Parts: sequence; structure tokens; C-alpha cells
Amino acid sequence: MHTSVFIIDDEVELTEYTAKYFNMSGVKTDYAFDAQSALDYLEENTVSLILLDINLGGESGFDLCQKLRKETDVPILFISARSSEDDMMLALNIGGDDYVCKPYSLGVLLAKVRAVLKRYENSQAARTNAVAALGGAKSEESGAGQGAMKETTGTAKGQCTVKENAEDAEQQGIVKFGEVTVDLRSGIVKGKNGEERLKAMEYKILSYLLQNKNRIISKDEFFEKIWETEFVGDVTLNVHVRHLREKLEENPKEPKFIKTVWGVGFILEYQE
Repeated sequence: MHTSVFIIDDEVELTEYTAKYFNMSGVKTDYAFDAQSALDYLEENTVSLILLDINLGGESGFDLCQKLRKETDVPILFISARSSEDDMMLALNIGGDDYVCKPYSLGVLLAKVRAVLKRYENSQAARTNAVAALGGAKSEESGAGQGAMKETTGTAKGQCTVKENAEDAEQQGIVKFGEVTVDLRSGIVKGKNGEERLKAMEYKILSYLLQNKNRIISKDEFFEKIWETEFVGDVTLNVHVRHLREKLEENPKEPKFIKTVWGVGFILEYQE
């Protein structure tokens, strides 16, 4: 069975009320009150989004998140009465996609959940569009110049072959940052440290940066285009960008590609 939202929270009354509200609003929702019940449920069912509390009786939502991240990449939104920045940073660092503080407004939480569901359940289409956006713009130019390239001889011919190969790679969703190669079809990053897979949010942010390379993107634009909601904090965006830098940059603390524009947002700078 598939459920859109799965809540894991030991506050019984709040959990049941939230699930009832979501179900009445057309968002299929189920829940569990402890970690083991949640794991048992997920063995038999699929979900599109998990709402996870940090305190689960004698268990930790942090530990459960780490277990879940070994098996699934569905979005995980932490919901907790703990509001310190340290807790938020830890939640996002271990695989959480966002952090919602209790007490929350059911209307605001539902709006956030709907935005996340829309993003996740359309992720395959977004991936296809990202590849097309990178390669489609050059396909006509490449086709028009193909005949002229084939007629070129000597050194010039070799140079054209390099250009053709680079264009072919980009059309297939292959992007290079220095010594790092990103395959947008598979979401795999290849660099000095081997291969790493981009998480769903990292993939979404990188795709948007690539489509808008060499242009400053404000934080508000990220929230609107990536999260599709205004109910996102700076900490969430900053942590995901930091994780992305760790996979793309030789020195994440002094990035060459994804640069911070203080007080505004971020810019991806690289030349083809």
C-alpha cells in the first residue's frame, strides 16, 4: 500500500489529529508512535514523505533517520519542540530535508507538505527536464555545424572533435566542474573521492543552479522554485548548499564554483 505522508511521533493526540486533518484535506496519511512500529510499517508499505519527531519516547528520531537514509531517499521533515540551531543543523546533516518547530499551525504544515509532495512525486519529470534544459539549447547549433566540422582536416579537425564530444556530453546530462563530473541522469558525482550520489534536494538545487549558471539567485528564489513554499529557513538552504559543495568542490570552505553572495544568495560560476 502507498501512503503520501507517514508521521512518526510519540505524541499520540497530536499525531492522530494531524493525520485526521491531512486525510480530510485529501492527503493520504498514516502514522506510528515509535521507531520499531515505523520500521515495520515501512517494510510493508511505501510513502512519499516522512514527518519525524526527534524524541520518540526512549528512542531518538536522529537514530531512526540515519537508519531510514540507508534504505530510502524520500523527503524527511523533522517536527520537534526542540528549536535550537544545533538540533536543526544535526537533523539536516544526517539526512533531514527540513525542520518544523512545534507547536505548528496545521494549515502551514499542510502547505509545506503539499509543496514537498509535489516536488518529490514529480522528481523524475524534473530530472528529465534538467537534462533537456542543458542539452536542448545546443542541439540545433550542434546539428547545424556538424557538416562543416566533418569537412575540417588536420589540427582544426581534432579541435572540432573535442568540441563535439563536449557538446554531446552536455546533451546527455554530463557536466564537469574542474576534475569533478556530474551525471544528471543518474545523480552521480565522480571526483577525487570516488563516486557519490546526490540526495534529492542536492540534485534539485544543482539542477536549478545549472539552468541559471553565472546568475545570482536569491534565497527567496530558491525557496519559491526549489521548495515551492515560503515556509523555509535560511539554515535549511545553507546546509544543503554546504553538502553540495562537499561533493563538488576541492575545498568546500573556499568554493570555486558555488559561491555565496552575502546578504543575497548564491551563484554557480563556471565556463564551458
